Amino acid sequence: MLGLSVRNHTGRKMEQNTRYGFVKVKCHECGNEQTIFGKASTEVKCLKCDAVLAVPRGGKAAIKAEILELL
Repeated sequence: MLGLSVRNHTGRKMEQNTRYGFVKVKCHECGNEQTIFGKASTEVKCLKCDAVLAVPRGGKAAIKAEILELL
């Protein structure tokens, strides 16, 4: 998981995503690299092969592709 390791009130380590705006991803089907919005409210598909890259989940989107970089 990408993010910053912090401790919660019980002292346990947890991951916290500090920035989750735009995300550069790589499609598992065709290898196309594409920039998507991490809080997408609609399903995001690959521009080349039409594979699903991200699915909305209320707040942050569930990203199904390989995350290359947080922008």
